[in-house]
Amino acid sequence: MRARPLRARRLYRLGLRAHTVFALLVLVCVCKKGAVPPSPPSTRAELPPREVSKDSALLFTYVEPSGMFATTDRAEKVPEVARRVVRVMGQARGAVQRRNNANVEVIDLRELLAKGKTSPRVISREAFETGALAQLPPGDSCPLAGPHRPSLREKAEREGPPGEPPIVILYSTPWCEACQAARRYLISNLIPFVSKDIENDPSAARELQQKASPFGISADRVPILDVRGRLLVGYDETRMDGFLADW
Repeated sequence: MRARPLRARRLYRLGLRAHTVFALLVLVCVCKKGAVPPSPPSTRAELPPREVSKDSALLFTYVEPSGMFATTDRAEKVPEVARRVVRVMGQARGAVQRRNNANVEVIDLRELLAKGKTSPRVISREAFETGALAQLPPGDSCPLAGPHRPSLREKAEREGPPGEPPIVILYSTPWCEACQAARRYLISNLIPFVSKDIENDPSAARELQQKASPFGISADRVPILDVRGRLLVGYDETRMDGFLADW
């Protein structure tokens, strides 16, 4: 057999080595890729709704017939008229929420008393206070469908101290006596307010409807007062005193 030239043998050996190194690299890459299995899709366990029972250490915040809010640790002490919308707080966890928290837990106390347990729902503090007040009989008010009375609009048309942002939005009509009583109350107590005529201003009527609908409040009576985001149906001086005591 004829011997290969020296240069040819060297080139042959270099090519063989290069081929071997390439094969090893491919093998390592394949093994490395196969050694790490793809991660399974992450799954988050759905937590069951939190339940509270009559045996739990709870505090119940409710609205009294006067419109003032009170708290008790005995469910039976909550007046029947105020049991549909009640705020619930746990005592045992040592994290009693303050009334100015943005969100609160609310229950239908009637269900808790009847079944022994219920699941709270989380809503805004304003929604809780509006819903709680909506359970009570409305204050002095006028049905929009009723006969229109002559206007009792006062000569003083100012809507609170000048330069101060409004605390109250008064949704009213010019002929409603209860609306005028609410206006007089706000003026005499120097409460900054804005009055919106829902009979002659369609945008004001739409605005009120958009506010009232989520709370299940009917906008067929006036006045309706927006007090810091909480809606009061009708004029009730005691409730107004409670809401505006620290404005």
